Amino acid sequence: MDVNRKVLKAISYICGTLLIIGTALFFYGYFGSGSAEVTGIGIGTVMGASFIFIMGIFLVATEESIQEKNGKRQLL
Repeated sequence: MDVNRKVLKAISYICGTLLIIGTALFFYGYFGSGSAEVTGIGIGTVMGASFIFIMGIFLVATEESIQEKNGKRQLL
C-alpha cells in the first residue's frame, strides 16, 4: 500500500509539471507568438501528461486488485 501511495504521488508531480509546461507553451504559441509549431507542442505535452496520468492510475488500480496469499498472487 505504501508503494502505491509513492507511485501516485510521483505520477501526480510529473503530470502536474507537464500539464503546466504544456499549458504555458500552448498559450505562448497561440496568443504570444502566433506560431503553430509551439501551439502543437503545447497541445501534445498536455495530451501526453493526461495519457501518463491515466496509465499510472490504471497501474495502481491493477496492483490493488491483486492480493498475495501464501506466496501466490491472486485476484480479489
